[in-house]
Amino acid sequence: MPETVLYVCTTCRREGDDPDGPRAGSRLLDALRARAGADPHLRIEPVECLSVCKRPCTVAVASAERWTYVYGDMDPALSAETILAGVAAYATTSDGIVPWRDRPAEFRKGVVARIPPFPEPRPLPAGTLEAAE
Repeated sequence: MPETVLYVCTTCRREGDDPDGPRAGSRLLDALRARAGADPHLRIEPVECLSVCKRPCTVAVASAERWTYVYGDMDPALSAETILAGVAAYATTSDGIVPWRDRPAEFRKGVVARIPPFPEPRPLPAGTLEAAE
């Protein structure tokens, strides 16, 4: 099974966050790490910004040769279990596309973007400098 990476925006700030306390994104990261267990196929990575500031808290789910998804509007106190269930469903697919009805409700309404898998490198045209080397 390929590794799945869950990126968590740690700079996300929700309305009402204590300006001197940890941001909502950091609290979500802590909650996810506390509940994730020791799954060798899941890596949880903090990122400084996913540029979805109007929909905090934001996470992205990615894996080699699968679609990548970005989800917003996650609750730092309540969403960890839901996110991990959605990631587990994602990990069982060959292409990253979980049927709509099988996605957690928070993923259905919180989807920000779906990004296609990174394409295979294309062969260079004959006569280019790199092809001649």
